[in-house]
Amino acid sequence: MIWLKKFIHIDMDAFFAAVEQRDRPELRGKPVIVGGDPRSRGVVSTCSYEARKFGIHSAMSSAQARRLCPEGIFVPPDFKRYGAASKLIMSILRTYTPLVEQVSLDEAYLDVRENRLKLQDPVQLAGLIKQHIFGATRLTASAGVATAMFLAKIASDFKKPDGLTAIPPGRETGFLKDLPVRKLPGVGPRTEAALHQLGIRTCGALRGMTPEKLREHFGKWGLRLSAMAEGVEDREVIPHWEPVQLSMEETFEKDILKVERLKEKLAELSRRVFSELAYKGRAGRTIVLKVKYHDFKQITRSKTLPLPPEDWKKVYTVAAELLLGKTLAGQKAIRLLGVGVSGLNLKDEIRPAKSVQRELF
Repeated sequence: MIWLKKFIHIDMDAFFAAVEQRDRPELRGKPVIVGGDPRSRGVVSTCSYEARKFGIHSAMSSAQARRLCPEGIFVPPDFKRYGAASKLIMSILRTYTPLVEQVSLDEAYLDVRENRLKLQDPVQLAGLIKQHIFGATRLTASAGVATAMFLAKIASDFKKPDGLTAIPPGRETGFLKDLPVRKLPGVGPRTEAALHQLGIRTCGALRGMTPEKLREHFGKWGLRLSAMAEGVEDREVIPHWEPVQLSMEETFEKDILKVERLKEKLAELSRRVFSELAYKGRAGRTIVLKVKYHDFKQITRSKTLPLPPEDWKKVYTVAAELLLGKTLAGQKAIRLLGVGVSGLNLKDEIRPAKSVQRELF
């Protein structure tokens, strides 16, 4: 079998919770929830597989997680330990190839067309990498192997935990055929709903629609959807790529005028953003607020802090200041609200600076 492209996606299994269970034997086999205190509007960073059986997932409020699993054991995140484990894992990956794109503390892509073991079979190589990681860390990883990066990521999630799934060349469309369209990267609730309206629920059905028709409905994004349905992607591993900004936004079913309701949404978005930053081991000093009014006019406001926010409440406080002081909230109905943190870097690489506030149009 000839692999013209060979990508491996490594995804650690329930990483934060797995580190806690590794280091604290009394937690093994129990529903462990890593996140904030359920009594203080905390948010779940991740949870063990025992907890996931109750429907708990990352970015869920800790209070809701407590309701779903009263016997769950809540553990505050220890990012120093998670960071140390992540550094070891990434160093292991780089012993096989320098072409490693780390996308979070527990996730990375590898391009193994050229590898230091000179193995031609990427599936065999993925198995060796999994064994190496477990031997060094006592943590399990799931791996996906494919000819496209997005396919490797989908495959790595197929047999979790401790799974290894390969999509051989020529089998891409067969693998995708019965998968729901939401499995494709970038297909969120709104795109999924729009595809459903067109009668498209699976990747196989998506493949049955012409690129021209998809472009008519989704613009350039439609062409990418068409390519993914064919199992095709031109993306390559970027070893030193770093995100500039991380943000979350929500388009409301009904426009919102009441400030208190907007603040509730803002708090929820702030928790999700901070949780994702912590998960990725990133920090930034600039808080960004995005607002789209009922008439579709869109504005963005931002404020730069001396130091990165230490918790989600600081993100919320700054975003709320911008909402109340720099927008028409309460006077003009809002259809979309977004919160982000920009100027991202690794947490230990952020330097203090004078507070600067600026507006972006």
